[in-house]
Amino acid sequence: MVLVVGMVWSSILGVLTAIGSASGFAASFPLIVPIFGSMAAVGALTVFTSDRTKGVLEYLMAYGVSPRRLFANFLMAALAAISIVLVGAIGVSVGIYLAGGHTVSMSLLLLLVGYAIPMSYVSGAFATTVGMYWSALSSPREGIGSTIGLAPLFGVLPPVATLVLIGVFGATAGITTDEFLLVTGSALALIGVVVLYLLANLGHLLRRERLLSNS
Repeated sequence: MVLVVGMVWSSILGVLTAIGSASGFAASFPLIVPIFGSMAAVGALTVFTSDRTKGVLEYLMAYGVSPRRLFANFLMAALAAISIVLVGAIGVSVGIYLAGGHTVSMSLLLLLVGYAIPMSYVSGAFATTVGMYWSALSSPREGIGSTIGLAPLFGVLPPVATLVLIGVFGATAGITTDEFLLVTGSALALIGVVVLYLLANLGHLLRRERLLSNS
């Protein structure tokens, strides 16, 4: 459901901006893609939380599946879901944009390839990994304070923080293409390092018992 919502809303916003203004589409559409793209990771996190509560993770670990392998499998599922949203949203929106007689400029291509696509994957990986830790370390609950309730925030935080940083640079001293690439590249690298650290040190940071069901 979340996957469909992310694809539909990002496609709608992309189509509206593509129809309304060519310059507006090139400047705004790539910036909103990671926000909706990372939301697709909520689906994998929902399954993880449900499987932990029902004892599925406990069952799999009893048959020799390591916690790191479990985390990696759910992370791959989240990235696959993000890929579906990206293909759908970018395909539809850029298709409408091209159908309107516009061409893909270098700035649009740069924003899509250098920011929108990698930030969607990295933000989704961050949301999934942090969300799985949160789910394992907390008691099952419902509402906004639950893992699923907080998961969209985990995914939205990296792209929003990056855009704020870019906005601050642009407002104070202006920002060139090279500086934009430096800021976004640094943000992507930092988030990626956090995700890799959490996965690599899973055995030290998270006890195996935390993945067992509470029943």
